[in-house]
Amino acid sequence: GCFLEPAAAIEHALQLVAQGADLLDIGAESTRPGASPTNAEEQTARVVPVIEAVAAQTSVPISIDTSDAQVMRAALAAGAGMINDVRALRAEGALEAAAESAAVVCLMHMQGLPETMQQQADYADVVAEVGAYLQQRVQYCVAAGIAAERLLADPGFGFGKNLAHNTALMQQLRRCAQASGRPLLVGVSRKRMI
Repeated sequence: GCFLEPAAAIEHALQLVAQGADLLDIGAESTRPGASPTNAEEQTARVVPVIEAVAAQTSVPISIDTSDAQVMRAALAAGAGMINDVRALRAEGALEAAAESAAVVCLMHMQGLPETMQQQADYADVVAEVGAYLQQRVQYCVAAGIAAERLLADPGFGFGKNLAHNTALMQQLRRCAQASGRPLLVGVSRKRMI
């Protein structure tokens, strides 16, 4: 919510590129614990002008951070080349939107929904369960026509996980990567665990 105005978001994105960013992840819906959903129209209105402007001024890859198929399509048309989905393409139409594109896709594990996920953090073996989920989502995407080479996996630090869960995942990232069969993209900036 710090860069809701397009001009501020564009300026910030270009500043990040100047500081050495290798990838820009642009989204218009908060998925922090307790966050409420933002509709597709609002997300699209927020991200498309930013993606168009940033894509015109840099060659750094742009990722759209959304679970909504309509937003995915609009962002990819605007210049994004990656989909970063906290729901791992489980929302209506998301799998089809990704499959019909050439975009790289990051599939994230989340237990519950942002509104309630921290109230439901419960695992018998968090590493095994997250790894199995990511493996299942990769297989599902490949069966839907998305080449495995286009897929990344994210164990979802802080998404329906407490400090002990996050620590176990961090200590056993290799096990998650082996289970998913894909490279991991790990997001830990601004997480309470840090």
